[in-house]
Amino acid sequence: MWEASIKYHLGKLTLPAPPEIYLALQRQQHLISSLPLEEAAIAQMVHLPALHRDPFDRMLICQALDLHLTLVTVDAAILAYPVPVLAAP
Repeated sequence: MWEASIKYHLGKLTLPAPPEIYLALQRQQHLISSLPLEEAAIAQMVHLPALHRDPFDRMLICQALDLHLTLVTVDAAILAYPVPVLAAP
């Protein structure tokens, strides 16, 4: 929601409705849980090498490491981190 809202308001993301409405509805319809941003995940940031400049992606990496999750991505920079990744084609 955080990154999508910023990109929507910058005109970089087109949605059929404002993100706070559209994304909440999509999460509900597809049974997608919201992942809270916890202090333990943020603490992982100091251990990450500076391979990726996008703060949102770095935060996702931290959350995945902290919660033992797998990321789904096409971003080659994320593949350089020691995080489980399901690389999309």
